[in-house]
Amino acid sequence: MKAATVLAALAVALVLQTTLAGYTLAGATRVSLVLVAVVYVALAYGAVTGLLAGTAGGLVQDALAGGIIGIGGLSKTIVGFLVGVLGAQFIVSQPLARFLMFVGATLLHDVCYRALSALIEARGFAMPLSPALTQAVVNGAIGILAFQIIEGAPGLMQRRQSRRASYGRRRY
Repeated sequence: MKAATVLAALAVALVLQTTLAGYTLAGATRVSLVLVAVVYVALAYGAVTGLLAGTAGGLVQDALAGGIIGIGGLSKTIVGFLVGVLGAQFIVSQPLARFLMFVGATLLHDVCYRALSALIEARGFAMPLSPALTQAVVNGAIGILAFQIIEGAPGLMQRRQSRRASYGRRRY
């Protein structure tokens, strides 16, 4: 069940990411839904699952996006593992803690990605701070929204079924 959930989350994130690839926010900030899915999986299922999700999601995203294959995969692998380890060590069940985890993971991913790109392409390391922070905040907001929807869905379905059952009863 866990493998199916992880694969479904990555597949949905990849489909949405490739569908929305042309859309950017102000300042050419791109939202990384695959990274959000990797962080969610790492927080929900642990370090090893986050590591594997980061590897799979990053490599598929690299293959679809073009460019050097492996940089995004390695960056997401590192992020998935570290988020899983930190999620196991600290209580990350409140929205603020999760938001900070998403923001930190996005910034770490950006640093890893840019550093690996600079090493491979033999150029200087440069990280514009404003787009990175904007992307981190947007990824954090989307991650919190995803947690709220996924955690609230079972209770919503139960409440809906209990309401419908009371409407079908005959009252004499």
